[in-house]
Parts: sequence; structure tokens; C-alpha cells
Amino acid sequence: MRFSVNIPNFGDFADARTVARVATAAEEAGWDGLFLWDHVVHSKEQRRGQPFGDPWMLMTAAALATSRIKLGPLVTPVARRRPEQLARQVATLDGLSGGRVIFGAGLGGPIDDEFGSFGDTTDPKVLAERLDEGLDLLAAYWSGERVDHAGKHYTATAVELLPATVQRPRPPVWIAGYWPRKAPMRRAARWDGAVPLFLTANHGEAPPVEELRDLVGFLEQQRTDRSTPYDVIVGGISPADPAAARALIEPLAEAGATWWDERQLLGGSDFYRLEPVLRRIEQGPPTLG
Repeated sequence: MRFSVNIPNFGDFADARTVARVATAAEEAGWDGLFLWDHVVHSKEQRRGQPFGDPWMLMTAAALATSRIKLGPLVTPVARRRPEQLARQVATLDGLSGGRVIFGAGLGGPIDDEFGSFGDTTDPKVLAERLDEGLDLLAAYWSGERVDHAGKHYTATAVELLPATVQRPRPPVWIAGYWPRKAPMRRAARWDGAVPLFLTANHGEAPPVEELRDLVGFLEQQRTDRSTPYDVIVGGISPADPAAARALIEPLAEAGATWWDERQLLGGSDFYRLEPVLRRIEQGPPTLG
């Protein structure tokens, strides 16, 4: 199992220098990855008055400050981006980091705030269509080969976006969604990893082992290519006591989780403040037996 740190792109972490400091601390403490949110307003009434940073600028700062840890968004709402622009951002970061990008994608939310506030559709079906079509286009763009595409939502005519990504054939793509909703996990099974939240365990709360086991079984049934590695990312707050941390995380690893993503609870303010997050990072990742 590998271990990552998860931070939002607002509050203290809207500053690229702060994110670079966090990334450096995470690498020095032995963490394997640093993942950032990709929001414009999040829940706009709750975040009113808070600064936001562009996640790609923040991840660029993190890439320049490190040499080993994986980096990426958890998660980018592809339907809120132009695929050609997003493809350039990911490829540029992948080149800058020496092939360390993991691309997390999802429907995005809260939909009314993140989409409706700017006059975009709030129809989940349409957003899901744009997500699926956009993901396919991203994979094509990252190849560096000529792309011709005439889809329901996007068009590309004889374009080549160079350079291609450093990672071949492309960076890993992880897909987020809520379990036991099956549609997002069917989507996840077509790519390289699943980042589930659970209706019984939201951000910052470790999922019940049995529910994770059910999800992993569903993903295995849905996957058509089992010859390549596949990641399942779960997370929460790991206990400070090593034995308690092992008791929480090891059953999840046995059930099929491959990453533990250290997250703060959404309640309160600790999750967007540097001091508590940095304090946890410097303690290092959990140690499993």
C-alpha cells in the first residue's frame, strides 16, 4: 500500500509557496503522493471570502519542489474544462515532474455551485456525457498523434498536441464517485483506478471494510483488462497510535485498497489550514506490518 496527502486548493493552500512547502515536507517524511482538489468556488456560501488557487499552478509549484512523490488532482471535473486545454496542462505537468502525474477525474460538485453559478448546465446526465467523451479525448491528445473527433459535445479536426505525455501510453487515470452508485464505478473500471467516497463514509472517514470489499468485487467484474495494475484509493484520518492505525488500514488493504489518502474531516477549519495538515505530514505515513 502507498500513502498520500490530500489538500484543498483554497484557504491556506491557495498559495503556491505554501503548497510547495507541503510537498517538500511530504516527500521528506516518506509519503508517496500529494493530491489537490480542483474547485472554483466549492460550496460558495461556506467558502465566501476564502482565496482559491489554480490547481495546476499549485501542482507546478509542488513538482518544482520535489523529485519523487506522485502529484495530481483529486479530482478534476472534466466537464468544466476544455479537453484540449486540460490535455496541455496535464502533459506539461507530466513533463515538468518527470512523469509523476496521476490524473484524478470525476463529475465534480457541488454541481449547482461549481457549474450553475457560471451559467453551465446542472444536468448530471449531460455532465456525465461530457466527462466520458472528454476522457476519451484526453487519452487521444496525450498520445501526441493526430486526432479527428466529432462527438456530441466536442470536436477536434486534424490536431496534434505535442509534446505527448512522458508516461506512455498516458498518465494513470483514476475516477471518483460514490459507492454504491454503480455508474461512476463502471466508469472507473474502464480506467486505471477508483477513488470512491461512500454514502456511509464521506471525505475524511475511512469506509467500512465490507463495503470496500463489495466495491472491489464489483470493479473486478467490470474490468475487461486485468493484465495491468489497478488502484483503489481510500482515505481518512489515520490514528496517531501506530497499532490503531494498523488496525484501521490493514483490513482495508486486505480488502483491495492500494492507496491510503490522508484526509481531514470537512467539518471545522483544519482541512484548509496549513498548521494541522503540516503537523500530520511531518509525523510520516502510517506503518503497516
